Amino acid sequence: METPTKKSRFALFFGNRGFFPGSLMASAREELTRVLSTMGHETLVLDASATRYGAVETPAEGEIYARFLKENEGKFDGVILSLPNFGDENGAVAALREAGVPILIQAYPDEMDKMAPATRRDAFCGKLSIMDVFCQNGIPFTALKPHTVSPASPRFAQNVEYFDRVCRVVKGMRNLVVGAVGARTTAFKTVRIDEVALQRHRITMETFDLSDLFARMRAVDPNSDAYRAKEDRYLGYADFSSVPGDKRDTLVRLGVALDTLIEEARLDTIALRCWEEMQRQLGISPCVVLSEMNNRGITAACEVDVGNAIAMHALGMASGEVTACLDWNNNYGDDDDKCILFHCGPVPQSMMTAKGKVEEHAILANAVGRSCSIGCNVGRIAPTSFTFASMTTDSGRLKFYVGEGEFTNDPIPPEFFGCAGVARVPALQDVLLHVGRCGHRHHVSVTPGQVADPVCEALTNYLGYDVARPQP
Repeated sequence: METPTKKSRFALFFGNRGFFPGSLMASAREELTRVLSTMGHETLVLDASATRYGAVETPAEGEIYARFLKENEGKFDGVILSLPNFGDENGAVAALREAGVPILIQAYPDEMDKMAPATRRDAFCGKLSIMDVFCQNGIPFTALKPHTVSPASPRFAQNVEYFDRVCRVVKGMRNLVVGAVGARTTAFKTVRIDEVALQRHRITMETFDLSDLFARMRAVDPNSDAYRAKEDRYLGYADFSSVPGDKRDTLVRLGVALDTLIEEARLDTIALRCWEEMQRQLGISPCVVLSEMNNRGITAACEVDVGNAIAMHALGMASGEVTACLDWNNNYGDDDDKCILFHCGPVPQSMMTAKGKVEEHAILANAVGRSCSIGCNVGRIAPTSFTFASMTTDSGRLKFYVGEGEFTNDPIPPEFFGCAGVARVPALQDVLLHVGRCGHRHHVSVTPGQVADPVCEALTNYLGYDVARPQP
């Protein structure tokens, strides 16, 4: 992936309760800021003179902190609520009721040789009090294991990594703009989507006719810098040795036109109608174009599957890696926990064992004729752990399922076209039953790494979507 996901910027909140040691605040402010900086995170911290110790105890101090967040709105992706001592729940509620971003609650541990009134923290108990009152006030928050943890601990670093992924998903899904390029293919009612339901969850779906895309392609100047750069990019990206010059020209024009459309409409992700007009009118399949886009971190789904374009975006925000939209396609012998995940070629190169070869679409050629569907990017998916997800709409709700698996190095018959990999998913048969019984589509989105937990928390706790993790 050539555009790595930027790490979250955190606003830091320090909770205080007056009859516990306030002296702990200064050291906590210094330590937490320093530790997060070494992890690559920028921070926003209330000035130490703005309140007593630069912390929050009373509702009045909470209002000062709330104004601080309002003044910096849009400049932070999450809040880390740190409890150097017990903290005060009333001040925390006043401060963070309207934060509008994920909140991680971190409590300092007591030390066994510092339990006298002058040195003890009691943040263990204070954290429970704040969680309780946040629940009463409907303030969503993130709480992780262990219950108390020092910022110097490797376990705190793991918690911050998790929280960072949660924040990125929440930020990436709010005000998301997805482009549906072309109408849904008539045969694929499985990819129907409720546009109004998306909008009510702050996801805007913009639609574009293929005729507009084709007109944009015709208007591309082959002598332009954009055309030449795209052609050079493709020739270095995949093996085009079997692609005739006129087909290569059409694929380059498609890539330039899509980039322009995405820039003009400020699209975050797209779902493209990829057959049969492109094959019958242009003589190409757009697989390699989508592959290259996905490799750049611009999530692009096939077959106008807007739901999986959105799922891909969420996965990519969490993992910081590339994503792909695949078919639940074939059983793998008699192994209940293995199957073949496949698509015609939109898989990003960084997920493949080697550079793909651009060829004719072996199946569509049967319908549209030979040399009319060139653009399929043929290769194999490299072994790696992965997280999978898919999304559909149902009665005004956004409905996801999420899980984890691994691509293995098991062989696939050489005549198997497109880009495929053998996937091992624990309890795969139960996953497939869930997919079918709950009305999900035949597509599934994947990203390298195991990030199902933060994805689920972001989608449910902060965004209010319906999420299932199928299991026996």
